[in-house]
Amino acid sequence: MHRPGGRVSLGLMRIVLFGATGMVGSRIAAEAARRGHQVTAVSRSGRSPVPGVTGAAADASDPARVAALAAGADAVASACGPPRDGSEPTEPFLALNRALVRGTRDAGVRRLVVVGGAGSLEVAPGRELVDQPGFPESLVPEALAHRAALEYYRTVDDLDWTYISPAAEIGPGERTGRFRVGDDLLLTDADGTSRISAEDYAAAFLDELEEGAHPRARTSVAY
Repeated sequence: MHRPGGRVSLGLMRIVLFGATGMVGSRIAAEAARRGHQVTAVSRSGRSPVPGVTGAAADASDPARVAALAAGADAVASACGPPRDGSEPTEPFLALNRALVRGTRDAGVRRLVVVGGAGSLEVAPGRELVDQPGFPESLVPEALAHRAALEYYRTVDDLDWTYISPAAEIGPGERTGRFRVGDDLLLTDADGTSRISAEDYAAAFLDELEEGAHPRARTSVAY
């Protein structure tokens, strides 16, 4: 089903976005600001990726800091990813997501939307992309870390979380406002390609933040 990006929100929101300076996070911040939401863009540097958006410095693995920044917000969003320094990424990434959940909970915020990974999407029922021949070996640790995070979120029953997986290919591109939203199955086009621009992924992410259509669920976005 095609959905238009950039729908008019019924009400402006205060959003605290962690991981705001990365490739995807910066576009989520820009899309949220474009729609008129009040955004706090959180990163380790504290630098704002978008003019007019407030930046804040914090480590998302510190639940007390997450709670302090999230207090009074309508939603917490995370574009944080696993570490890419060559270390084993799963445990640090799980710890970060547990801290996000704890901090969001302690702040009294119920809505938490996170940027997920594509590796855990299914190419057929019970067959995940990361386990298929030809999946890039260099990306396996990150994909497994994202999969573990999804498994963790599926145990969280007191927050309205949503985990949004991108297509297999995501990168800077055009904001078209046209994309498909799916569930656990990998979405592909007529040529068998699974892709989405970071700009359209951000539009889908904001649609979900505004509409809350998939609480306690994983969704996916692709052309």
